[in-house]
Amino acid sequence: MRQSAFLVLLTAFLGVSALSPPAELYSPIVPQKVLATFNALPNPVKYPQYTTTTGNWLYFVPDTWTSGFFPATPYALNARQKVCPPTPGNALGIANWLTLGRSASTGLIPLEAGNNQGHDQGFLSFPFTEELAVNPANTTAQAAIKAFSKLLAARFNPIVGCTRSWDTADPTDFTVIIDNMMNLDLLFHAADITGNQTLRDIAMTHADTTMKNHIRDDGSTWHVVEYNSTTGSVIRKRTAQGYSDNSTWSRGQSWAIYGFANMYNLTKKPDYLVTARRVAKYFLDNIPADGIIPWDFNAPLVPAPRPADSSAAMISSMGLLLLAEVETNKSNADYYTQSAINITQAITTLAWNVPWQSILSNGTVNAPANNELTGTAYGDYYYIKVGTELISRGLAKCT
Repeated sequence: MRQSAFLVLLTAFLGVSALSPPAELYSPIVPQKVLATFNALPNPVKYPQYTTTTGNWLYFVPDTWTSGFFPATPYALNARQKVCPPTPGNALGIANWLTLGRSASTGLIPLEAGNNQGHDQGFLSFPFTEELAVNPANTTAQAAIKAFSKLLAARFNPIVGCTRSWDTADPTDFTVIIDNMMNLDLLFHAADITGNQTLRDIAMTHADTTMKNHIRDDGSTWHVVEYNSTTGSVIRKRTAQGYSDNSTWSRGQSWAIYGFANMYNLTKKPDYLVTARRVAKYFLDNIPADGIIPWDFNAPLVPAPRPADSSAAMISSMGLLLLAEVETNKSNADYYTQSAINITQAITTLAWNVPWQSILSNGTVNAPANNELTGTAYGDYYYIKVGTELISRGLAKCT
């Protein structure tokens, strides 16, 4: 009754189409696929990043930016099990998800001494952050958070006011991408463990600089901003994975929603909430009539079809749910919540693909490199998290 009443109110007062959470979020196929992927991990361990265009996972060495997502996925199912008791209908009882998450994470531990993933230390740390949510006293997870945060903090340049994303041949070319907003969370976790306030200061300075230089007047985002490392001045604004330098790459826009909502959640600095609202407004205002998130909002419609990005859909949905949670305006919060449900429903209709090894298809890893129409480990991770979040808020029911 609570869920249906909520949807009716949204339709009446916000004028937003009120869809229900898709049943597939809670299908037994979800844990079954995660267990099958865990059982298929190679030895020495490699992790799934994306699939072939026929749905088979491709595995990559741990020193890859996405390697934290699959080990974090069993933790996400462990969290699901906390709110949904295992039943034959949900298959959550087929594995000890906490044990699987801990086992899958061990391949990341050597990366603590150093790796080639630049700013993506936060993504690598995801399973250890998930572990600390279960057991804050876990020393292995604490050590990982401290080590990865040290690597990330070492990339901070106080003249630029950011942590460097990608290394460049010319060290004065200081490259920062919008994705880096998602790695700032790591610095807060490390500050909580160590008491080192400088880590929080680095994160906030980076977010402040990103607000200033990555966000366009209409709330859209540039993917890449290049700075001069010795003066801090902006050299160039461009894309690497979007359609053009002036277009809006949807996954980058999704990272911005999530990242700024999280920064407000962590600091309560009003500017971060304002920015999260701005980037969310652009995203939601530019969703096509069919509700499917395109890989770039400005990519041409011809030749059709313009590829979707299921990962951008799920990252934005999780970001919108977080934004709804921290939003101080109830109408805004309700709108963000229903929009997240609508996006999830639309992409499920398109990309739920039972024969595939991934949960979702229709991901776009890198369209300029012709890497599209795949499943993605990160899209699947957020698909599970969105489903659990909706149950936690009383907006969906366990099966």
